Amino acid sequence: MRRREAEVVSIRRMQPLLGTWVEIRARGRAGRVERAVRSAFLHIARAQRRMSFHDPDSTLSRINLCAHHSAQQVDVWTWDVLRKALHLARASDGFFDVTVGARLVACGALPDHGYASLHAPTGSDAVELLPGRRVRLHRPVVLTLDGIAKGYAVDLATACLQRAGVHQAVVNAGGDLRVFGPEPVPIAVRNAHGALNDAGQLFNAAVASSIVAPDAQQRQRFTARLIHPKGHAVPSIPQIWTVRADQAWLADALTKVAALAKPGQRAAWVARLGGHLMTPEDATGLEAAA
Repeated sequence: MRRREAEVVSIRRMQPLLGTWVEIRARGRAGRVERAVRSAFLHIARAQRRMSFHDPDSTLSRINLCAHHSAQQVDVWTWDVLRKALHLARASDGFFDVTVGARLVACGALPDHGYASLHAPTGSDAVELLPGRRVRLHRPVVLTLDGIAKGYAVDLATACLQRAGVHQAVVNAGGDLRVFGPEPVPIAVRNAHGALNDAGQLFNAAVASSIVAPDAQQRQRFTARLIHPKGHAVPSIPQIWTVRADQAWLADALTKVAALAKPGQRAAWVARLGGHLMTPEDATGLEAAA
């Protein structure tokens, strides 16, 4: 058994989570790496249960339904994501905004769990984080963490694998991807026609992509929808924005900033907030893949 535990092996596992297929590829000691990957998937599943907009029993749904009546105590992960989201909302001049949930419900992009108003105003100033990990909404905004929580779950899985002593790993949640280990991993960007374009190598970093799909036919194809928090129109053709950052939550969130910033200012905004815009202004890729 000790000889078996000392053997270094590579494994690849997939599970349906976060509205996509999550793939973990890991290299480490036999036995230990299997346990680490199972634990990493459990971390992702717990994050999904807590921060899913689609689950009416999630912590996020409880905040949306109750926090404008009384402050709600939340778990440490949801608290951390909200803290990061509010900081980024301020730093991005509102390009990143988790309070657009009501508008996404109204256009059919997210389910309605019986919120008080589908026309609730947006604005991160409505969200207050109180001592004791409590959340209060000063008006009945509807929060969605879809623009940051998937990347955060990838980071949770990555940290779990690192704590377990895994040598090298790739965690890929439908294109929200993080890599660690001594060897860089080649990545590519899939364009709207299905072709993969070489995007270099990723080394101890993360990458994420988001697409703007303005009309109904395009949304059926691409399944994604972005809402401008300031009410401005989004681009009239489908576009992909791919961002590299140190952590997946930040790469995930900054793709929304890139998608909604003015042409010619996207790269500067992303760089100012801690990322690197990998996609040229006229790119039409669909997702990052490793």
